[in-house]
Amino acid sequence: MHFFYQPDLTKEFIHLDEDESKHAIRVLRMTIGEQVEVVDGKGQRVIAEVTNDHPKRCELRIVSRKTDASPRNYYLHVAVAPTKSIDRIEWFLEKAVEIGIDEVSFVECEHSERTVVKLERMEKVAVSAMKQSQQSRIPVINEVRQYGELISSTTAEIKLIAHCEDSTKNPIQSKLEKGKSILVLVGPEGDFSSDEINSALAKGFEPVSLGETRLRTETAALYAVINAAITLG
Repeated sequence: MHFFYQPDLTKEFIHLDEDESKHAIRVLRMTIGEQVEVVDGKGQRVIAEVTNDHPKRCELRIVSRKTDASPRNYYLHVAVAPTKSIDRIEWFLEKAVEIGIDEVSFVECEHSERTVVKLERMEKVAVSAMKQSQQSRIPVINEVRQYGELISSTTAEIKLIAHCEDSTKNPIQSKLEKGKSILVLVGPEGDFSSDEINSALAKGFEPVSLGETRLRTETAALYAVINAAITLG
């Protein structure tokens, strides 16, 4: 069954946006009476049938509904400094959504290569990845936040920072716990500054290792997502 996204599934009749309508009618050649699966990105999943096959405003009637339970027994929030090449951070977001993540923040650090991220583009990447993996939820995606504000305002139960300075660090797997909210900080290519590391430690963040090799920013962030899925899944 074909899979679509519509953020508002509260009514009996819904409309796909222009891009989704074009894909359904022009590309997939769907016609009146055919059924599709639609999700709202918040956990609701419906079966709906085509009632108007207009290629710019396809109308559907919902015939059944269900709400998916949360797929994870933990809450994972990764805060990452966006890379100079936006393609690399989009790659991270795409793969993270496919594997499973609850929240993503883009953080501005002293050594940041990029301080502007187009949230609308990131949301499109996340929706596409959700559809690809046939999930019903997309993560919370936050605007670029100042490093100090982020580490001061978090309410995560487990707070971890992955930095490159020489110090005693435990493997990230050893710090992950089921049933907990987890925040992992991943810095820019030039790493967090010493002041940023010390500020995080003073606020209760624990330093963790992401393996024996030095990883690029987007790889390090994805490593955290994969290890949470393997360790806690």
